[in-house]
Amino acid sequence: MQKRALGRGIGALIPEKIIEEKERIIYLPTEAVRPNPYQPRKIFNQAELEELIQSIKEKGVIQPILVRRVGPHYELIAGERRLRAAKSLQINEIPAIVKEVSDEESLELSLIENVQREQLNPIEEAHAYQHLMEKFGITQEKISETVGKSRASIANSLRLLKLPQEIQEEIIQGRISFAHGKVLLEIEDINLQRNLAWKIVAHGLSVKELEALVKQKCPIRQKAKRALHHTDPNIMAWEESLQHLLGTKVKINQGRKRGNILIEFYSSQDLQRIINILHKR
Repeated sequence: MQKRALGRGIGALIPEKIIEEKERIIYLPTEAVRPNPYQPRKIFNQAELEELIQSIKEKGVIQPILVRRVGPHYELIAGERRLRAAKSLQINEIPAIVKEVSDEESLELSLIENVQREQLNPIEEAHAYQHLMEKFGITQEKISETVGKSRASIANSLRLLKLPQEIQEEIIQGRISFAHGKVLLEIEDINLQRNLAWKIVAHGLSVKELEALVKQKCPIRQKAKRALHHTDPNIMAWEESLQHLLGTKVKINQGRKRGNILIEFYSSQDLQRIINILHKR
């Protein structure tokens, strides 16, 4: 199978010139297209959807949706907003490109479209990455290649799922940013996390203001964090090697007489995946 272009957005997947006959644009009954069960996006901005509805009402559906054949039906891969808008206008047919892809590829393509267009909130994005890792055994490195983001960015995104559910909900609603969430993750005390999250929402704290508060409340942890900047380059190289092998964040802590290795995992399935890799060595 020819290698797909990765990290280049949905435009790389729907070229202007469609060479293969099986990927030509066709018109499908809107009712024949089923939702994508792997759609990472759960929340749709109603105002933006209304704008799209008005645009389609005036000009029609210009860009085709992307679907795959599943039995007698077609399953959406990308273009859910266009499909929703068309259905709300009671448009009977919609332009589509039919692509033969697996479940894994369907999720990848949907994820690429949403990430490249910045349509996912940080928690939806993290859940999509987690689903790729759990259901299909995809490593963080492969995900980073697929969506065109650094592996550190993928790891930071997944770490958001360690925050309490109520804080995740604030991130979903946009009242707490991804950057705020990263700072809150530096705090081990869950109650303190919740308290600071409330202050972010109630007082509109900036990331710098939050960092100053964390520094006041966790001075010892901040000193330890500053010390990390002087890590032995050999240890950094070993960490990089282990992260490449295990597909997750690895931290080596070396003391004078002893040390430890911290390997992050994001679910029981992810833990089992790491154990399987270690057993093979």
